[in-house]
Amino acid sequence: MPQGVPATVPDDGLTTRQRRRRPLLVVHTGVNKGKSTAAFGLALRQWTAGNSVAVFQFVKSAKWRVGEETALKALGELHAETGQGGPVEWHKMGEGWSWSRKPGSEDDHADAAREGWAEIRRRLEAGAHDFYVLDEFTYPLKWGWIDVDEVVGVLNDRPGFQHVVITGRDAPPALVEAADLVTEMTKIKHPMDAGQKGQKGIEW
Repeated sequence: MPQGVPATVPDDGLTTRQRRRRPLLVVHTGVNKGKSTAAFGLALRQWTAGNSVAVFQFVKSAKWRVGEETALKALGELHAETGQGGPVEWHKMGEGWSWSRKPGSEDDHADAAREGWAEIRRRLEAGAHDFYVLDEFTYPLKWGWIDVDEVVGVLNDRPGFQHVVITGRDAPPALVEAADLVTEMTKIKHPMDAGQKGQKGIEW
């Protein structure tokens, strides 16, 4: 695909402009780091374009604020004050549950995840935002807390022009099949292989 030119053009009756202006479902999966980082980079581009950005963060502890959260919230405040860029919302689904899924029971975490998805579904069906990041959303799907077929159906039927990016390991096959763009982060080397822990400005 040299210089962004597609290898083939479908005979679908659409103009190049119409085909370019199409809402995308994007999945960032795989075992290596960079999935969320890439999604937040797209969020920055959307803000620059003046579009409404909404981040819904699953799994990570409510106490853990990643650097992109601080930056995007500040950009949202800048928009509210000056009109520059677009509005930004950042939500943590299931306050207080983390990789270890503690504190609270698994049922508590599952209920929190389902409540988060129900809110996202309402917003998608209402066309509330231009761009959504469902960060680490593959995990409640993998654990069976949220029905994959329901999610795919809602995403396929979303109205208007709404981009959605989903991150996390082990993306379900049905989600991968429904997506327009899928990137798998494959680990070649990682600092943790040499015993190095995460560091500020790189991991968060």
